[in-house]
Amino acid sequence: MRIIVGITGASGVIYGITLLEALKKLEIETHLILSRQAEEIIALETSYTPADVRALASHAYGESDFDAPLASGSFLHQGMVIAPCSMKTLAGIAAGYADNLIQRAADVTIKEGRRLVLVPRESPFSALHLENMLKLARLGVTIAPPVPAFYHRPESIADLVEFTVGRVLDLLGVENQLFRRWTGTPVGEF
Repeated sequence: MRIIVGITGASGVIYGITLLEALKKLEIETHLILSRQAEEIIALETSYTPADVRALASHAYGESDFDAPLASGSFLHQGMVIAPCSMKTLAGIAAGYADNLIQRAADVTIKEGRRLVLVPRESPFSALHLENMLKLARLGVTIAPPVPAFYHRPESIADLVEFTVGRVLDLLGVENQLFRRWTGTPVGEF
């Protein structure tokens, strides 16, 4: 299996980092694209360096590397995730404006009919954000904002992040044990 992971400059780069860590543990080939803004956010929000994050991937590319194999529809993969996905990146994808490698790889993923999952990190969403998401959803793109669940009784931020990453892996068809799944409410409990 081969997955493309894009990390953009929105807050929440830990989602993309945790996704890369999970895919590495599962021995799934990953192709990472880091935006320049993501590199800055990695330094601000985490104890990782951009080099640490690149080392988690099987292959890593810069956002200007249009010669990368994943810029072409002939590059076979089983899906792409952009986590977090900035509103700038989301708008570029919705408009078909492939200004960088993340947007180009997403554009190619859509045109080839492959799975694309966006983890948008913004709140609240404006009408323009929602219109762009709706446009992409109508094209078959999965919009998966990092909305936490609490039925598994998270005890840390890592638990909340792993819940979202586990759900993203589910969307890609990748079995995982990153969170406790809902099994229903036992009779007599509420």
